[in-house]
Amino acid sequence: MIPAPEALERLREGNRRFAEAASHRSQLATLERRNEVLGGQEPFAIILGCSDSRVPAEMVFDQGLGDLFVIRVAGNIVAPSQVGSVEFAAERFGTRLVVVLGHSGCGAVIATLEELQRPKENQSRNLRSIVDRVRPSVEALLATELSRDHEALVRAAVRVNISVSASHLRHGSELLEQLIRTDGLMVVGAEYSLETGIVDFFDGVGETREK
Repeated sequence: MIPAPEALERLREGNRRFAEAASHRSQLATLERRNEVLGGQEPFAIILGCSDSRVPAEMVFDQGLGDLFVIRVAGNIVAPSQVGSVEFAAERFGTRLVVVLGHSGCGAVIATLEELQRPKENQSRNLRSIVDRVRPSVEALLATELSRDHEALVRAAVRVNISVSASHLRHGSELLEQLIRTDGLMVVGAEYSLETGIVDFFDGVGETREK
């Protein structure tokens, strides 16, 4: 089992390689590696990220086969199925780092802000289920000065949505709460910049010490 702080440093190092266009990925997806993981997986981090096609976690963190347990959903929202997936990986594989990975200019967050300002009558029930998950995170921002600056509003809303999702994982699952208290599980929030390729880990990084 890789402790959460060590796993976090691996992700940071991988992201630095990615941002500097110095990827090791060609060495991480070889036939030999495929054979190594045939018998099972031991992912060192769980990534709950957005489905945006520009933010593939394995590439962003320069990792290969079997390294990451990735859950992707528009807006990196946390619903019961996502919580269950995180619980599964944390319990089954002993993975001790969970990262909620959002990104700049998130379409799901922007769609939610637009819905709050100009509701759409013909939005499908399935799309609304995503918007309704993001809504509580960002609604209060519209009552602040940020409402006058769209770009600043989107930036703040993306960060808040990430933090709320990370908090939901920390406090919305008895199993994860127990692993945080006793087994060194760490849940952190991070934002990927589409502009720079850099991931900023900003939420919960210092809350859990290595066991």
